[in-house]
Amino acid sequence: MRLHDDHHAHDGGLATDLPLLIRQAADRRRALRWLAGGGAAAGLLLAGCGGGGDDSTATTTTGTGTGTGTSIGTGTSTGTGTTSCSVIPEETAGPYPGDGSNSSNGGVANALMLSGIVRSDIRSSIAGATGTAAGIPLTMRIQVVNTGASCASLAGHAIYLWHCDRDGNYSMYSASVANQNYLRGVQATGSDGVAVFQTIFPGCYDGRMPHMHFEIYRSTNTATSFSNKLKTSQIAFPTDVCTTVYNTSAYATSLRNLGRISFTSDNVFSDGYSTQLATLTGNTSDGYVGTLQVGISA
Repeated sequence: MRLHDDHHAHDGGLATDLPLLIRQAADRRRALRWLAGGGAAAGLLLAGCGGGGDDSTATTTTGTGTGTGTSIGTGTSTGTGTTSCSVIPEETAGPYPGDGSNSSNGGVANALMLSGIVRSDIRSSIAGATGTAAGIPLTMRIQVVNTGASCASLAGHAIYLWHCDRDGNYSMYSASVANQNYLRGVQATGSDGVAVFQTIFPGCYDGRMPHMHFEIYRSTNTATSFSNKLKTSQIAFPTDVCTTVYNTSAYATSLRNLGRISFTSDNVFSDGYSTQLATLTGNTSDGYVGTLQVGISA
């Protein structure tokens, strides 16, 4: 322990310094005896000095493990076992969910009942429909965690993901692609809570920021109708990456639409989107990888 003497009173020689040194040694002995005899109380005192907060939508846990971890979306994980997660907000499924909640072309639109809907690559149509959505490749890695259990990974849950094509059209609904069902699919989460989808970078249609829709179900067996869903939300994308993608010739319409909208004016993300913003890596030549951690209270 370094002793500080702000007054620098050392000019009196040994006669002055000796009493000071004796008092300091005695003080140190008293401090050591207090710590030895009252360690538990001292520990409680020190613990009481720490700050804390209460956020019903966030969970933070700290362990002492030495394993390594990864960071997915807004959640964090470190080599010491520290993790944090937040409940993702509930959002509208929009007018084109294809989950049995509305109709299209005179019948109930339910892609969840299509043969082959449980799949990783959602770029092509299935169940007798032919067609493949063109666009810059995007791999979406979505991790589902339980905010009510220290951000534990939720294995075996199902994610239904759907989004528009590069021209802003939704399969099963938009007139030009009403006979298609691409860019829709269901995947089960693995032991790490992650479901992976192979798709394309979504376009930007007029009036909305670029986004994807998803619903979470307890399992693939229950992912057959909107009435079984646990959560509905949307994924946002960084504006700078969207601008880069939309500057390619195939996304020219999306670039114009993006210039007329912002997160501030978007009718879904204007109240906040920090827990919905995907992390993206990659480029327009090789494609992109997007990651997002989705917290639900399960």
